[in-house]
Amino acid sequence: MPSTVLYTTSYIPQQPRNGTSLRTSRMTKLINDTTTNLTMVANGDTILRPSELCHVVLKTTPENFPKMVEFYLTFLGGEIVHGNHRIKFMTFDHKDHRLAIIAIPGLKHPDPPQSGVGLAHISFGFKNLQELATSYEQKKANGLLPYWCVNHGMTTSMYYHDPDGNGAETQVDNFDTDEESMEYLRSENFAENPIGVDYDPEEFLKRLRSGEDEKEIKKRPNIGTRMTPAPSRVGAEQSP
Repeated sequence: MPSTVLYTTSYIPQQPRNGTSLRTSRMTKLINDTTTNLTMVANGDTILRPSELCHVVLKTTPENFPKMVEFYLTFLGGEIVHGNHRIKFMTFDHKDHRLAIIAIPGLKHPDPPQSGVGLAHISFGFKNLQELATSYEQKKANGLLPYWCVNHGMTTSMYYHDPDGNGAETQVDNFDTDEESMEYLRSENFAENPIGVDYDPEEFLKRLRSGEDEKEIKKRPNIGTRMTPAPSRVGAEQSP
């Protein structure tokens, strides 16, 4: 089967000038190899494709939170797997969650729309930590750095911002089966800390490349109660 040629506008971080981080727009030619899970960029590098789209998280105002939850439960025929007054995790199939809704104080319904309440992030999954690490290194080589790396318990995750400021997550499931992940999401441990434990991506690479067992790296440390992300994570800018 022949390769498909796509053209897309990409934003490439440039070296800061006078203390200001600049982004320039350029036309990039993508050559998709339809026989593999690799995409070749114009310069010949390959970028590993994620294996699946995992879940969506929507942020809203505390006032609209109950309405949002009720709407999606009805719209999806969904089931709440875990929830509190700030966040609800729901599913509509075998996965531990497909959608989460979080109430964030201070948000406003903007005019025009799409500048406040709405999408928090979209998540893309990889098969194992080696693939997540390769993805991180490839993105880093292309000037893209995560603004948040966190072990949620059921996943090991890295978060990025797109040019519009939307969140894009890359993740690996920490459990071997969906049943184990679902059980963890419903556990007291997760109820105490539904956010996760932050980690350093470079330290993560060192542990992985040293040959440490992936199961050990996936284990989430117990740090006690944590109900919200660090303030710097909300609206953080993409690292230059």
